[in-house]
Amino acid sequence: MTRVLVVGLDPAKLEGWDPEPVQAAIARGRARFDEHGIAADYCLVSPGEHPEQAIASALAGHAYACVVIGGGIRTHEPLVELFERILDLVRRQAPAAAIAFNSSPEDCVDAALRWLR
Repeated sequence: MTRVLVVGLDPAKLEGWDPEPVQAAIARGRARFDEHGIAADYCLVSPGEHPEQAIASALAGHAYACVVIGGGIRTHEPLVELFERILDLVRRQAPAAAIAFNSSPEDCVDAALRWLR
């Protein structure tokens, strides 16, 4: 079975956010992976809690065909350095994995499918 890793920000650990709408969107996105018969693991991180360690651990757990990096990490200007470190980490630890970018928690499968087809 094809396996994908989704890396994103943990909405429950972000100050000033109501996590429930994002958590619901993540659940809908997970269900879409199931509909396509794709195994998806999620690594939701907080910028202040050693995110690279959590991502490295997740990458070591399986051989991933694709790693989807969420928009919260990519598009929030203060996190650009974290985004760069994550890209480098994925490149080093999962060199065979495609790297994809989603635009919402619900379209992670679409991002992965661009590379898995």
